[in-house]
Amino acid sequence: MSEARGEGRDQSGNLSFVVGCVDEDHRGSEEGGRIKNEGEMRKGEEEDDDKDDDSPPERQIVVGICSMMKKSKSKPMTQIMERLCKFEYITVVIFPEEVILSQPVDKWPLCDCLVSFHSKGTNQRFPLDKAVEYAKLRNPLLINDLNMQYYIQDRREVYRILQEEGVDLPRYAVLTRDPDRPEECNLVEGEDHVEVNGEVFPKPFVEKPVSAEDHNVYVYYPTSAGGGSQRLFRKIGSRSSVYSPESCVRKTGSYIYEEFMPTDGTDVKVYTVGPDYAHAEARKSPALDGKVERDSEGKEIRYPVMLSAMEKLVARKVCLAFKQTVCGFDLLRANGHSFVCDVNGFSFVKNSMKYYDDCAKVLGNMVMRELAPQFHIPWSIPLEAEDIPIVPTTSGTMMELRCVIAIIRHGDRTPKQKMKMEVRHALFFALFEKYGGYKSGKLKLKKPKQLQEVLDIARLLLAELGQHTDCEIEEKKGKLEQLKTVLEMESSLNDTRYGHFSGINRKVQLTYLPNGQPKASSEEEECPTEGPSLLLVLKWGGELTPAGRVQAEELGRAFRCMYPGGQGDYAGFPGCGLLRLHSTYRHDLKIYASDEGRVQMTAAAFAKGLLALEGELTPILVQMVKSANMNGMLDSDSESLTDCQQRVKVRLHEIMQKDQDFTEADYQKLAPTGSPSLVTSMKTIGNPVRTCDQVYTLIQSLTSQIRRRLEDPKSADLQLYHSETLELMLQRWSKLERDFRNKSGRYDISKIPDIYDCVKYDTQHNATLDLEDTLELFRLSRALADIVIPQEYGINKAEKMDIAQAYCLPLMKKIQLDLQRTHEDEAVNKLHPLYSRGVMSPGRHVRTRLYFTSESHVHSLLSIFRYGGLLDEVKDQQWKQAMDYLSAVSELNYMTQIVIMLYEDNNKDPGSEERFHVELHFSPGVKGCEDEENVPLGFGFRPASAENQEKQTNQGSLEDLSQDETDRALSLSEPISIKRSPMSRNRKTGSMEVLSETLPTSSKGTSYRLFPSCSCQSPEIKQTGLGFEGCSMVPSIYPLETLHNSLSLKQVDKFLNAACEHSSDAHAKTMKALSALFDTSSQGYGQAHIYPPHHRKPCPPQKLLSGPLNAHFGTAVAPLAQCSVQGPLPPPQ
Repeated sequence: MSEARGEGRDQSGNLSFVVGCVDEDHRGSEEGGRIKNEGEMRKGEEEDDDKDDDSPPERQIVVGICSMMKKSKSKPMTQIMERLCKFEYITVVIFPEEVILSQPVDKWPLCDCLVSFHSKGTNQRFPLDKAVEYAKLRNPLLINDLNMQYYIQDRREVYRILQEEGVDLPRYAVLTRDPDRPEECNLVEGEDHVEVNGEVFPKPFVEKPVSAEDHNVYVYYPTSAGGGSQRLFRKIGSRSSVYSPESCVRKTGSYIYEEFMPTDGTDVKVYTVGPDYAHAEARKSPALDGKVERDSEGKEIRYPVMLSAMEKLVARKVCLAFKQTVCGFDLLRANGHSFVCDVNGFSFVKNSMKYYDDCAKVLGNMVMRELAPQFHIPWSIPLEAEDIPIVPTTSGTMMELRCVIAIIRHGDRTPKQKMKMEVRHALFFALFEKYGGYKSGKLKLKKPKQLQEVLDIARLLLAELGQHTDCEIEEKKGKLEQLKTVLEMESSLNDTRYGHFSGINRKVQLTYLPNGQPKASSEEEECPTEGPSLLLVLKWGGELTPAGRVQAEELGRAFRCMYPGGQGDYAGFPGCGLLRLHSTYRHDLKIYASDEGRVQMTAAAFAKGLLALEGELTPILVQMVKSANMNGMLDSDSESLTDCQQRVKVRLHEIMQKDQDFTEADYQKLAPTGSPSLVTSMKTIGNPVRTCDQVYTLIQSLTSQIRRRLEDPKSADLQLYHSETLELMLQRWSKLERDFRNKSGRYDISKIPDIYDCVKYDTQHNATLDLEDTLELFRLSRALADIVIPQEYGINKAEKMDIAQAYCLPLMKKIQLDLQRTHEDEAVNKLHPLYSRGVMSPGRHVRTRLYFTSESHVHSLLSIFRYGGLLDEVKDQQWKQAMDYLSAVSELNYMTQIVIMLYEDNNKDPGSEERFHVELHFSPGVKGCEDEENVPLGFGFRPASAENQEKQTNQGSLEDLSQDETDRALSLSEPISIKRSPMSRNRKTGSMEVLSETLPTSSKGTSYRLFPSCSCQSPEIKQTGLGFEGCSMVPSIYPLETLHNSLSLKQVDKFLNAACEHSSDAHAKTMKALSALFDTSSQGYGQAHIYPPHHRKPCPPQKLLSGPLNAHFGTAVAPLAQCSVQGPLPPPQ
C-alpha cells in the first residue's frame, strides 16, 4: 500500500484531516492525505502560482463523511480516516453538522465517495432524506446504501429481509397495534405463555418494539424460574438492564415476540467491512445481570472471536442484502446454531487497532478499485497459526487442560416433606387423563394452575364428606384435610411473594396402580381395595435456603482455581484465569440441572459465583442452566424403585427392627464392605429399636417444647429462619412424630432420613430457640441415617452397582461423550488469534460440563467408581488410599462434588495412551458443626504422583499460584507438583480449600477457608420483629481431595463403556419383559388408557460383580472414538 507523500503531513509529520467544504473550483487543490480549510486553500493557490507550471496538481479522490458530528469525530472514525489518508490519492472531508442540518444539499461539500449513515444526535436526528437527495444530485460512490437505511429502522423489515435471504432467525411473530389492521393484533396472554396471531410463545420469550430506535427490549421468565422480566435499555453508566417482578406483557405499542435463545450468557456482535471481511466480538449478554463490564478506560469489555464458515456466510448475506458495506449485526449462538437477532447498520469496532488497520485497508482498496483502477493495489489479510499453550499437571508433566466435568449435589435446603395417599375418585382419574398420565403411567404436577386443580378437588371431596357421611368417597378424610391444608398453606405463603403457587418448590405426583396399592405401608395400615387406583404423593419444602445460595455462589468462585491462572484476585488482574477464558470464548461451558427447584437455583447461584455475575438468579437460571430431565440423566423417580432396591429396603428394615444389640452376623449383613463409617455408626447405635425409642421420645419432647413456646405470647409470633413460624415448625415435627411409629409400635425406618434432615436444619438454622436435647437427637438420628441412607443404595457391592447403574446410565454415557468430544475443536467457539492482543493463550479451549443433581445420583455415581473395577486396590496404592478415605466418609452432604479433569499432551502420538491424562477428585461437601474432630483425612488436591515425588524440590500448594502471574506456557523442564498435605485441617497445604475473594491469600502454604468457622452468617440478614429473616450459620465446605491423578483416557473410557454396556443389557431385558406385559394390560378406562405395570428391575446374582467389571464383559470394548450408545440417549452437548 502506498504511503501519503510528505507534503500531506503537518509540521510534526503527523497525518491529519479537518472539517472543510469543497466546491468544484477547489476540487483537486488539496495536498495528498490532508484537507485544508478555505483560508489555507487560497494561500495554497497563491503559492502554486510560484511553482513550476509544468507539474499539474494530481487529482485526489475525495471521500466525504456525512453524519452527525458525534459519530464523525468519534475515536473509531478518526482512527480509520487517519489510516485511509495514508493512501496517496485519497483525501477525506468531513461535512460540518451545521451544514448538514441547515444548508441545502447543493451547498454541501463535493465528494467522489460518500460515507453517510443515519443516527441520533444530542438533540436532533440525522436528516436521511437530505442525504438521499444529495446522493441523487451528485451520484457519488456510496459505501452504505441510503435507501436501505429506512428498512434498518424497522425490525419487521429487518426480519423480513433476513428471512428472504435464508438467514436463521429465532422463531417470531409480529403484533401490530394498528386500528386499520385489526387482524394483526390478536394477543392472548397466559400465565406462562403468549399467543400472538395464533403463534404460541412459552416463557421465556423476548418482546421487542418494532422500531429499531427503541432499545427497551423485555425478556419474560416462566413462573417455574421465579417469574418476572428483565428490562433491557440503552446503556446508562454501568447498567444495561434491570430485573422487574412484572410478568405481564406491555399493552400499548407494536412488538415482535420471539423465542428466547439460550446463549450461555454471551452475545456476539459481528462487524462487516464489505462482503468478504467480518470481525466478531463476544460480550456478556445484557439480559444476564444487567451490569456492563468495563475496562480501565471505561470501555465495555469485549473479546474478538472466530466465526465459523457458516457464520462468515451469514455475514456476507447480511452485508449484501442490506447493501451496507460497513455493517454491524448481532448473532446468538445457541443449541449448536447461530441466529441473527438484530441488524444495526453502520457500526465500527471500538478499541481494536488491528480492526482499524484492516478496515482502512478494505475501504481504501474498495475506493481505489471503483474510482481509480489504475492505482489499485491488491490486498489480503495474512493468516497466522494458533499456538497451543501447555499447563502443568500434578504428575510433573506439562499438558493442556482440555476438559473439566463436575457432578455436584444441591446446596442447603429446607426440610423435604412428603405425604402419600391412595385415591380412587373419578375426579383424580379425570385429572390424570387430562394431563396425559396414561402415556407413561406417571404424572408430575408442578404448575400453579395444576396445583390449584388438585386443591379444588380436595375441597370438593371434603365438602361432600361433610354433607353426606355415607357418600362413596374412599379417600381418607384425614389425608384429604392434610392435602388441602398443605396446598392452602403454600398458596397463601406465596400470595405475599408471587401472587400464586410457586411451582418450583412443590409438586404432586400421581402414579397409576392397575391393581391398587400392593401392600399397606406404615402410613396405610388398612387392607387395600381391589381395582385400579392412583398413588398421590404430595411433596413440599426442599427449597434452597439463603445459606444454600451462599454456599453455591462461593463454591463457584472457588471453582475458578480449577483452571490455570484462575487463582487469586481476578479484579486485580483482569487478564487472567477462568473469567478471561470464558469471556474470550475459549471456555466451552454448559451447566445442566435436574428439574428440582433447589437443584436449578443451586446451579444458577454457582454460575453467578463462577462467572462473577450480579443481580437476581432468575435471568442467570434461564440463560445459563439447561434442564436435563428429558431422559432421567439427573432426575430420579424415588417412587419407582428397582426390584433390587425394594429387596434391599426390606432387608434393611428387618435388621433395623431387631430389639437387641447388633451381633457379629448383623455386622456382616449390614456392612459386608467393612466400611469404617458404617461400623462406627452401628457401634454408636447398639440396639436399633432402643435407639429408635430414644429418638421417638426426643421428638415427643421437642414437639411439647414447641407447643409451650406457641402458648407463650412473647414467642408465639417469633419468625424463624427463612420466614418459617413456630406453627409451621410444629407441623413438620408433629407429622414425623405420627409417621415414625405406627399403631403396632413398629418404627418406619424410611422416616429416619427425614428426622435427621429436620434436626440438622434446626440445629444449624434455629439454634437460637435453645430447645432441649436437640444435640442428642441430632447425634442419634445421624448415626441411624449414616446406616440407612447409604445402604438404601445397596448393601453389598453387587447391589450397589445394580442400583447405581439404574440411576446413572444416561449420566455415565454423557460423561463418556464429554471426554471423547473434547478433541473435536471444530465445533468449539474460538478466540481470533489476530485480534487477541493482551490474551496470552488464544488457542486454549477448555470444555466444562457441570451437572447439578440430588443425593441419589451422587451416591450412585460414586458407587460406580468405587465398585465398578476402575482400578485394582491391591495393585494401585493411590487407589487403595482413596478407597480407604471414601469408606471413612459417612455422609455425602450438600455441595458434594465429583470432579473429572482431562489433560492432553500434544507432544505425544494421538493414538498413544500417554496422549490424554485423567484426574479424579472428590469432596463430601458441607461440613457439620461437629465434624472437625472426626473428619476423615485425604491426601490433598492434586498431590504429586509417586513416580515424581522424589524428583520434586520446589513443592508448593495450589494457593502458591495466587500471585496471578502471566498465564504462560511453561517449558517441559519446569515440572510442577502439588505438595502432599499433612494430616491437619487447620493448615492444609495442597488442598483446594474453598477460597474467599475477600480474604488475603498466602504463598506460605496457609489456605484460607471460604467460611472460617461454623458461625458464619448468611449475608441475607434482615431483622423482623423478634427474629431475623435470613440469619443463619453457614458452614464451610470440605476441600477437594484427589482420588487418582494418573489415569489414561483409554482406561476411563473402557471402564465407562463396560459399565454402560452391562446396564444397557439389563435395561433392555427389563423393557422387553415390560413390553410383553404392556400388550396384555389393557384394563382400566378403555383402550386409550393402556398402561404398562410398575417398572421393576431384577437384581442380578451377587456373584456377577464379584470382580472388576471388565473381567465379566470380556475385552471386546468399543474403540475410543466409537462408543456404542444404547438405552436412553444423552442430551445435546
